[in-house]
Amino acid sequence: MTGADRSATGFGKVRRTLRRIRLQRGGGAAPILLRKAAAPPEVTLAMRALLVLVLVFAVFGVFVLDREGLRDNIDGHISLIDIIYFTMITVTTVGYGDIVPVSDHARLIDAFFVTPVRIFVWFIFLGTAYQFIIQKLVEEWRMTRLQEQLRDHVILCGFGHSGSMAAGELLMRGWKPDQIVVIEQDRDEIAKAADRGFICLHGDASSEELLAMAGVARANAVLVCLGRDDTTVLTVLTIRELAKDVRLIANVSEPENLKLVKAGGADVVVSPPRFGGVLMADAVESHTTVDFVSELLSYRGGFQLVEREARPAEIGRTPFEIPGVLVVEVRRGGRRIGLWNEKGLRVEPGDRLLAIDSEAVLKANLAGA
Repeated sequence: MTGADRSATGFGKVRRTLRRIRLQRGGGAAPILLRKAAAPPEVTLAMRALLVLVLVFAVFGVFVLDREGLRDNIDGHISLIDIIYFTMITVTTVGYGDIVPVSDHARLIDAFFVTPVRIFVWFIFLGTAYQFIIQKLVEEWRMTRLQEQLRDHVILCGFGHSGSMAAGELLMRGWKPDQIVVIEQDRDEIAKAADRGFICLHGDASSEELLAMAGVARANAVLVCLGRDDTTVLTVLTIRELAKDVRLIANVSEPENLKLVKAGGADVVVSPPRFGGVLMADAVESHTTVDFVSELLSYRGGFQLVEREARPAEIGRTPFEIPGVLVVEVRRGGRRIGLWNEKGLRVEPGDRLLAIDSEAVLKANLAGA
């Protein structure tokens, strides 16, 4: 057995162990597809029930006022119980013929008031049946359609503080809400994501079934921001098994887990505590570094740190000769070349430039791309 085979076998054992622990904790919730809704289901149901009650009482009140226009074919007397009974069967059915409107006035009320109310109540019943019964079948169909349609999207595993911030940055960088799939197990957080228009899957982000539904094999990138390093490791291993080539970025809480998550298949591993600690230590002696770095990394800033391929007009120039940007590093064939390391450096075809670009220049470049 080769070293690579032993490594794969070892990670497989780790993945199975972590999955068993997750299942013991009850982490295997069934996936549910969510989109932005006008109101929670409980509120919608309560509002519809209240509307039906109002309509029923309105019909009851009309019949009480016009009881002289009704006739009971059984005993010839219209009592209050008869009116309650007639109201219910008239609103829910076309009646049984035991109590009927006999006056012209009563028939006009039945034709132009009671009948529209009956139709409207039935629409409410049918709509409720669809939303709370048939919708489960529709969700399965929508999941199938989701798998077929999603291409080059971003999957965001976790919508806590880091995840929601990442989603906001993606929107500002030009991604549309329907290009971002959020996987989250917390109902409150997934509801927030749905309210912002993202495609949302409620369930365990380490689930192979759920990741397949999210189209992980066809995604542009996957961001793992789950808040727990053990869950992050399991999710990274699962994603890498399902999609060998997708770009995978993971967030870890403990800096000592950086190498573990990287070895598990993540292309980029970010440790907010480590990064924050470096900035805080630097701020002891510097008054502007933190603000500068924050502005540099955020799309809200007046300038951007961008990575892009060298353009034809830039080939053969030194990094300092490229107008409109400040090139800080050249990446060539997997090598990182700092401008201070190699004198006389000139840009070659295939080079990727890491540069500081002003917001105005960046927008102009994007518009002309």
